[in-house]
Amino acid sequence: MSKKTFSPENSRTPDRVFDQTAQAAKGALSSASTMAEVAAEKVKQAATDTAATLTGEMKDLLNRQVSSGVEMLGSVAQSAKRAAEDLDRNSPRIAGLVHTAAAKVERCADGLRDQSVDELWQSAADFTRRQPALVFGFAALAGFFALRTLKSTPSISAPPIQPSSHT
Repeated sequence: MSKKTFSPENSRTPDRVFDQTAQAAKGALSSASTMAEVAAEKVKQAATDTAATLTGEMKDLLNRQVSSGVEMLGSVAQSAKRAAEDLDRNSPRIAGLVHTAAAKVERCADGLRDQSVDELWQSAADFTRRQPALVFGFAALAGFFALRTLKSTPSISAPPIQPSSHT
């Protein structure tokens, strides 16, 4: 019969394997955590870049829309001036009112002509801070008219979902 000798080195072998496995697992977890942090940072940076690009493109679009709106206001003012000139002969008082309205529309267009969306937004915010009751009143009126418009439109009925029975 052979005798196995018990030595402290033999008893530590499973502990050493366990320690090495634990160290390898910690290393893998640390590496995975670092990779996840790097990936998260890249995703965050990509989202930030995309948001900045979309914001810039949206502002460009809105600036073009403001420019075309300003041009439209200028055209309306010119048309009103021509209409006022035609009215001068037959209805001078009405022509005066139309001239005044055309001048106000033209001043409005000139005031908006070189402003960006950011500047318009800031102007609106400043006006709201100065005149909150007026802004609230306009919002209430707009809501009232929107509600009345929605109530006055005929409702659209959908066709029945269930199939009709043919008997």
